[in-house]
Amino acid sequence: MFTLKPIDRMLVKNYAEKTGRIVTCENHSIHNGLGSAVAEVLVETCPVPMRRVGVKECYGQVGTQDFLQKEYGLTAHDIVSAARELL
Repeated sequence: MFTLKPIDRMLVKNYAEKTGRIVTCENHSIHNGLGSAVAEVLVETCPVPMRRVGVKECYGQVGTQDFLQKEYGLTAHDIVSAARELL
């Protein structure tokens, strides 16, 4: 997705219709970000199962990128696992 605001509502709707499910991934809080914006569009246009991958409600940590990705569930394995939950 190129921009969050304004969100491309037709893009979200088209992919939801095409795939029947949506997974979003963001390297920050899942609250009030891409996942929230996509969820809003889906509720209004094409409700499908959805998973948001990102930082959950927690205190921040400090470390290397690899450490933080593992700590917050942002590895490729975590993203694939979220997608598989929807199959």
